[in-house]
Amino acid sequence: MSSGDEHETSGGYGGTGQTRTRYPQNAGDVYGGARRGGRSSSRSLVTVVGVVVLLIAAIAFANRGGNDSSANDTTTSNGSKPDAASTAASGTKPVEAKAGGIPAGFAHDQQGAQSAATNYATVLVSADILKPTRRTEIVRQVFAADKQSALENSLDQAYSKEFLSKLGLDGNGEASAGNTYISRTVPIGTKVSNYSGTAAAVEVWCTGLYGTAGTVSTNPVTSDWFTLTLHLRWTDGDWKADSFSQKDGPAPVPGDNKASTADEMAKAVQEYGGFTYAR
Repeated sequence: MSSGDEHETSGGYGGTGQTRTRYPQNAGDVYGGARRGGRSSSRSLVTVVGVVVLLIAAIAFANRGGNDSSANDTTTSNGSKPDAASTAASGTKPVEAKAGGIPAGFAHDQQGAQSAATNYATVLVSADILKPTRRTEIVRQVFAADKQSALENSLDQAYSKEFLSKLGLDGNGEASAGNTYISRTVPIGTKVSNYSGTAAAVEVWCTGLYGTAGTVSTNPVTSDWFTLTLHLRWTDGDWKADSFSQKDGPAPVPGDNKASTADEMAKAVQEYGGFTYAR
């Protein structure tokens, strides 16, 4: 899939519609020992320099003094590019209401639309969307009532038993014994590309993990970067989605972190819970 191509709602989601299968070079854990080499000494130097720069910046910030009201200004400076402060915490608490384990009851404003899109992104690009029963619950909570039936049919066809088998999953979206299928999304930031009192288009820049954790897996867990665009509508007192699409990136240069073992990956996903997001 080339950069800029989009996946419509019937075409897949991060880690499935664009699954990358990597085969192990030899027997054993395909996760352990996989590392990009040759940069340890330079990385240490960069780390030391980075710490010094951060200390200097911290001292300069502490000596500024005064009341800089611009630090709390979340308006855009030129009408198109957001200020750095616009991605800072707004102080508004995340929603507390949930329906089917998914946040609900978002504010009727741009921030509420961003919060809705962000929380919806985490479930639309998750392992749960591959499970028929759970998928129905997600669709009915995330999407507007008049879109649910068609979308359920579309997703059922996209995530067929044949498709699931290619991921090493059974018809219920479950991995075989000894394996754990992982698909978790972490939103990085949001951008409102269109907004009115009744509709909004929100782009959610995400990173995530997807793949199968297992010592004999040929589809090891890897990372991905993508942007999910959700078209939302204000209906029945909440933001609901009409549709969503996905495209690759923006993606940073990969680091040289040593890959964890399959057991470590599976345990991490089980032990570390997700978040409810708000702007």
